[in-house]
Amino acid sequence: MKVVGISGSPRVKGNTEYLVGFVLSKLSTKGAETELITLSDKSIAPCKACYHCVKEKDCSTKDDFQDIFAKMCGADALVIGSPVHHAGITAKLKGFLDRTGFVSRWIGSEMKKAGESYRWKGTALSRKILAPITVARRTGHTFALAQLLLWGSVNDLIIVSADYWPMAVAGAAAAVDAESDEEGLTIMERLVENIYFLLEKLPK
Repeated sequence: MKVVGISGSPRVKGNTEYLVGFVLSKLSTKGAETELITLSDKSIAPCKACYHCVKEKDCSTKDDFQDIFAKMCGADALVIGSPVHHAGITAKLKGFLDRTGFVSRWIGSEMKKAGESYRWKGTALSRKILAPITVARRTGHTFALAQLLLWGSVNDLIIVSADYWPMAVAGAAAAVDAESDEEGLTIMERLVENIYFLLEKLPK
């Protein structure tokens, strides 16, 4: 069982990285192979909408995207976290997910002519498990969470939930204090249980 966690925060060792790492550490104790990827130190350009991926089945922009995308394709589950920036996910994470979605879709599909209908063949991420996490000082979680949920649902992933929205309250006065949100951590623990429950259901 391979789980890749992605922290979309530009901050090194911030609250988002802590929460994604918390989930991965709990899954590791259950026997899952885990890897944490932080976008803070990665070069990720936004999507150029050049449609190169439609014909060539890869992205025309060469940066850290390719390595991360390959790791996602090799994983059974993805844990993707973002802090809330102006009620949404971070710009770097949004750019990365845009490119991931386009390349993933066009790997197995062809563009139709105007007026033709699509019969999609799935994506490179089809039926992988997605666990989204958001964290904010006060509010804005739900829209950022909705962005991650919508991205997962259009890319054919299996979205795992918890007994409350998978979010935490942290970062007042720029503090790194997600570990102080006791209720948030209990939600993360339930998220871990549900991820592992689904991982065990996947074909071996």
